[in-house]
Amino acid sequence: MIIETIFSTLDEAGTPNFAPMGIEWGEEFVVVRPFRSSQTCRNLLARGCGVANLSDNVLAFVESALYDKTLPSFPAKTIPGAVYRDTCGWIELKVVTNGGSEERAELKCRILHHGRQKDFLGFCRAGNAVIEATILATRLSFYGKNKVLESLNQYMRVVEKTGSEIEKQAFKMLYDFVNKQGE
Repeated sequence: MIIETIFSTLDEAGTPNFAPMGIEWGEEFVVVRPFRSSQTCRNLLARGCGVANLSDNVLAFVESALYDKTLPSFPAKTIPGAVYRDTCGWIELKVVTNGGSEERAELKCRILHHGRQKDFLGFCRAGNAVIEATILATRLSFYGKNKVLESLNQYMRVVEKTGSEIEKQAFKMLYDFVNKQGE
């Protein structure tokens, strides 16, 4: 099963990087498949560790995916890492195997620590729509602006009907991001 997280790593200077990342969840291990060209992959390979943050804040997904925002954080407990401050829970990970393809790494990571701050209640329909739309927006080069905008218009109806102000703000940010591409 793939679980959407906000994955955090540190670069060699100790600067945190946050990026949405679907990971294959397990009891003792998780599998992370970042693109080799990504900062997340470079940091994971250089440092050998990372943090998977479980968050119900869709705005953080949009900001870290599309605007490279450094989210507020605190130090991880067992590894050199950053935990997103508004996370519900997190797992601290150590890379144990490195495989994959030329395009994507496949990193098996051992879970070293589970942390928890609050219950994760899940996403409302609007939250799910924002997550899916964010993933789509990160793949603009694959699908093209017009196809992405067409899909976003469908997601927009769900967000307007069922979303809180946070989901609406997050959706507006990602819609604006996509709209500005190619200008």
